[in-house]
Amino acid sequence: MSRHPLHRSLAAALTARLPVRLPMPLLMPLLASLLVLATGCASLHTVLPAAGQDEAAAVAALGPPSARYAMPDGGTRLEFARGPMGRETYMVDLDAGGRVSQAEQVLDLPHLRRVADGMSRAALLRLLGRPGERQREYQDRETWYWRYANNDCLVFAVTLSAQGRVIGGGSQMPDPRCELPTPR
Repeated sequence: MSRHPLHRSLAAALTARLPVRLPMPLLMPLLASLLVLATGCASLHTVLPAAGQDEAAAVAALGPPSARYAMPDGGTRLEFARGPMGRETYMVDLDAGGRVSQAEQVLDLPHLRRVADGMSRAALLRLLGRPGERQREYQDRETWYWRYANNDCLVFAVTLSAQGRVIGGGSQMPDPRCELPTPR
């Protein structure tokens, strides 16, 4: 049993509100478990680098970039893709001086809606990052797929021509790898 006054007072406050009093030897491990769970959930949130920080801060926060893209304004975009089946890709824009100007998660509907007919392969990669899957099609076309956070088990698909241009924009479709509920 803990003899620390804070532990005793916390346990007393919690047990005073419970209809059933738990013995102290059971209560303390329960509280410790809840604390571990709470801190574990808090650490799942990705902390993006702030504007003005340098590339080293971005790498420290997100790990090594999965790709680098030259931006039209002379800056660089760093891609931090979260695995081939990941539903998050972070883009960190660095200005010409190597300082963060913007950092954001790009696999969301506002970014997906920017995909337009005729967009180049390079512009598509700068916008959404590498796809989770690529599938070769007839006539030397290729379809790229991105998974993104949604409640409907959808993927975002874009078909590229043999010339590396988007055909018809992008579309949402059911994710064939989604785990659907089994009928009872």
